Amino acid sequence: MPRLLLAGMAFSITTSLAAMPLAHAASDADSNFIELREAARKDNASKSAELADRLKHYAIPSYVDYFRLKPRIKSASASEINAFLTRYAGSAIADRLRNDWLLELGRQRNWSAFDHHYPQFVLKDDLQLKCYALMSAASKQQNVADDARALLTTPKKYGEGCQALIAALAKNGQFNADDIWAQVRLAAESGAGSMAQRIADLSGAPDNQVARASELATLALVRGPQSGRASHEAFLIALGRVAKSNHEESVFALKLASGRLTPQEQAQGWAQIALPASVNLAPEAIGYWRKAGNAPLSVEGHQWKVRTALRAGDWKLVKNGIQTMPAALQNDPAWVYWLGRALAAEGQSDEANRLFNSIARQHNFYGQLALEDLGHAITIPPQANPVTAEELAPMASNQGFQRALKLLALNLRFEGTREWNWELRRMNERELLAAAEFARQNKVLDRMVYTSDRTKKEFDFTQRFPSPYHDLMSASTQKLGLDKAWAYGLIRQESRFVTSAQSTVGASGLMQLMPGTAKYVARKIGMSDFSQSQVNEPKTNITLGTNYLKMVLSDLDGSQAMASAAYNAGPKRPRTWRSTLARPVEGAIFAESIPFAETRDYVKNVLSNATYYAALFENRQQSLKARLGTVSPKSFVATALP
Repeated sequence: MPRLLLAGMAFSITTSLAAMPLAHAASDADSNFIELREAARKDNASKSAELADRLKHYAIPSYVDYFRLKPRIKSASASEINAFLTRYAGSAIADRLRNDWLLELGRQRNWSAFDHHYPQFVLKDDLQLKCYALMSAASKQQNVADDARALLTTPKKYGEGCQALIAALAKNGQFNADDIWAQVRLAAESGAGSMAQRIADLSGAPDNQVARASELATLALVRGPQSGRASHEAFLIALGRVAKSNHEESVFALKLASGRLTPQEQAQGWAQIALPASVNLAPEAIGYWRKAGNAPLSVEGHQWKVRTALRAGDWKLVKNGIQTMPAALQNDPAWVYWLGRALAAEGQSDEANRLFNSIARQHNFYGQLALEDLGHAITIPPQANPVTAEELAPMASNQGFQRALKLLALNLRFEGTREWNWELRRMNERELLAAAEFARQNKVLDRMVYTSDRTKKEFDFTQRFPSPYHDLMSASTQKLGLDKAWAYGLIRQESRFVTSAQSTVGASGLMQLMPGTAKYVARKIGMSDFSQSQVNEPKTNITLGTNYLKMVLSDLDGSQAMASAAYNAGPKRPRTWRSTLARPVEGAIFAESIPFAETRDYVKNVLSNATYYAALFENRQQSLKARLGTVSPKSFVATALP
């Protein structure tokens, strides 16, 4: 089961708030506050009001007021909302309430009030609000079709706002039939069948035709495309649906129906098959992409076309695939790097080096690889001047940081992280280093790492790559003959060094061990006195975690790339992924073509982290490429590891 905790998230944190240790027993007021938060989350207005009345002098009055008001957002008056926004102007919680209020104004189609508040919304991170903003503009006869096409790429995040935008643009003629059916295919591709049908209804498609194509996909393939565009589009959707489990069946159906499809529809059909076949790492997928030509693709389709070409060693298709991506996607460091590699393979070294240089200063996976392609080793950048007492003083008095520490002390990670990150928005490099140092002093290591990671010119890699519990880790890794840098790289990605971190699926502690895994490893190493209550203790967690890491490494021929994937996704999956290879591939290609997005990012981050940790520990140049190695095809072999 995946155990990844995303970079930048906060966890159940043990820290301190000024003189108050985080491990303190919650006061009655704290207990009431936590209960108030839960009541507000459940939209229980009466319970929220009752609890808020008990907290008139609580340490964080803005949150008490927010949790009192939030359950009544649909019935609250504009004057109440404005009073809150004025009282707490400039704060993170005010921006949060403005976000909530804007969503309500959008649902009401109150564009006058929406247009007043939207420019004042700071974070601009809500997709629905972006859709409502385009709806508002469209209601004033502005043409927003191009902006909408660029925005509407992730159906699972659409909500009411983006679905309403599609309907509005279909009604006023800014979206034509091609736009509507592109959105239908996108929704179906993402598994949102009911949304796909609702969007298809906008085109006048027969009732439930798209839904039936998703739910009874095999039957739809047997029937084949009938007359009318809706039937043809439903057939294309069914091709993709069936291809998720049996791409050969979809290929047979597409070939059988080809005489009733236009060349453009045939290309789209091959693209519908190619994407799920690629995610399943089917060797035939590369041939499907070649048949798809320049058929319109989703964001996922564009990326998997290139990943499949990388696995096949088809640098021409890699180049073509990247150059036809939307501009925003082309600028992703991953595709900048791989386009550079494709150009280098064609002998265009100057253009390739230009691309490598554009990302080589980024301290991430692809920045490191680009640096090596330019002929440089990976080193630790020069250390910034130490933070002074004068620079630290404003951090200690920063009210947002104080609220963050209080909220994190109560294990309210969403709110605590939001408060902390809000304060970083306008900080310069020195202020960021000072804020990171303040986090270190308060033992909030996840915020220290996140904050220090934001600097672009001045660096303190002891903040970015801390190594707490060094004696425990050194003893355990030395005993096992395990790479300490790799183990730390994994912890940095798993828990950001939060001992009490617990994921939504039940993984716990520094190395995020699942209960079954912890029990299995304890039994294997003879830890007879182990109980699940010990799993968050640093010594126990490190002992079990490093032993399990050693087990998966040995099980996967010493490949850190595959073992990192196994630690996150389970040891059987990397074996399956490797068995689909037609040839040996670079570890970077193996990592980029991992089917699970979470595991794909996890492996890249862990090995990038490990490379910097090795540079810190060994005080010498490092190579990420050497660490990644090469992954060769090998038949699947069952493993006993959990």
